[in-house]
Amino acid sequence: MHDPHPSTSSLGYLSVHDVLVRLAAGGLTSLDLVDTLIERVTHVDAPDSHTAVNAVAALSADARAQANARDTERQSGGALGALHGVPVLVKDNIEALGLPGLAGSTSLIGRPSRDATLVTRLRDAGAIVLGSTNLSQWANIRSPRSTSGYSASGGLVANPWALDRSAGGSSSGSGAALAAGLAPLAVGTETDGSIVSPASMNGVVGLKPTVGAVPTTHVVPVSASQDSPGPMGRHVADVALMFSVLAQQAQRPAQATSMVVAKNWRTGHPATDQMFDDVVTELRGAGLAMIDRDLAVPGEAEGRDELAVMLGELVDDLSEYLAQRPGEGVRSLADVIVYEDEHAEIEQRYFGHEFFLEAVASGGRAGAAYEQSRPRNLAWALDTCLEPGIEGSDVIIAPAYGPTWKSDLIVGGHPGPASPVTGPPAIAGWPILSLPMGVVNGLPVGLAIVGRAHDEWSVLDAARRIEAVLRAASPWPTPQWQAPTRGL
Repeated sequence: MHDPHPSTSSLGYLSVHDVLVRLAAGGLTSLDLVDTLIERVTHVDAPDSHTAVNAVAALSADARAQANARDTERQSGGALGALHGVPVLVKDNIEALGLPGLAGSTSLIGRPSRDATLVTRLRDAGAIVLGSTNLSQWANIRSPRSTSGYSASGGLVANPWALDRSAGGSSSGSGAALAAGLAPLAVGTETDGSIVSPASMNGVVGLKPTVGAVPTTHVVPVSASQDSPGPMGRHVADVALMFSVLAQQAQRPAQATSMVVAKNWRTGHPATDQMFDDVVTELRGAGLAMIDRDLAVPGEAEGRDELAVMLGELVDDLSEYLAQRPGEGVRSLADVIVYEDEHAEIEQRYFGHEFFLEAVASGGRAGAAYEQSRPRNLAWALDTCLEPGIEGSDVIIAPAYGPTWKSDLIVGGHPGPASPVTGPPAIAGWPILSLPMGVVNGLPVGLAIVGRAHDEWSVLDAARRIEAVLRAASPWPTPQWQAPTRGL
């Protein structure tokens, strides 16, 4: 298949740099761009369309007014912010005035939204909040049987590379929207893999910053020790620019970075792992400094500890958030469980809320499971895995995910091949980025880069250098919108 709305693709796939250049030159206005993107969303993402990716949860009612204001400001000749006039989509677990902020749950319908701190920073930089994106409900912490990209409020997000395949989770809508050319930038959130997964599976770039680098105020929480909102885009430079705005950090001049190749962090998908090996060879040939090293691999014990930590923090943090959010409705995780049981035909149509029940039963941070698991989990991630792994170098690289799997609401999520790369930095709160590595059987796969805490610029420097090598021969391909198929 081809682009479902080719008349809008020329603007839909502009980089942020090209947007800013064309806006400055006067050949494009923010209103032109917003109108084109709204038209593209209307056609590409329409529920009755055979190409619907269902990435956008809602469009901002004032998007055109925002665009008009930006155009007026530009004409006045005053100082402009770093993202002046650039449309941005935000994941729908991030509050923004006028957008639902549902986290995928019908229990939050009608609750007023405020501007999250990160949204205020985007607006202050001149960005246009175009709308919000669908996601895995409650950021995929509800059930071990959940289907990535599905929520009761938004339905199932599809992957524009192959419409019957997963867009990943939980920032599925953000990844799919970028791949579909619905906006030049999007914001996702990650607790463990929720930016890296959709970035890898949709063939875009996504950065989960160090925990705390980007504020989580008015963002629906999972785990304070692991949650981090982060920038997503189609180019490393775009993601770097957006990160500088979200974290209020000046961009660092490009520097050389040395890399550890995590030789034993494999996806288990032969073609993906072979592609990673070939890419490493290509990068070495381009002069990048690399060290081969085996790193500790998380096992079942580490996975149990991480889950205990997330559930212990979930019951405390989500309950506090719900109690403080304006409007009437659920005020705690226990209230959510009651609501979902009372509305099971909507909220539990395909899977339940087993993790919510475990979280409430855990006793939160005061429970014995949390008190034992968190220090043990953190010590493993730092002392056994990451610190020895990165010693003497700037970043660690590994394959991210293999090709995306087919979505299946009836049987369950069926997550596909993935390397262990997201787990250790998630536990430690370190930054991780995924950028496109190549295409395997018509589906994109990503390369992951892990850096030390508060060293996002080394991660971004490495990503810039890798992207330059991989894109030197040819531009990155755009999605093929493959129709549902049997076995392919």
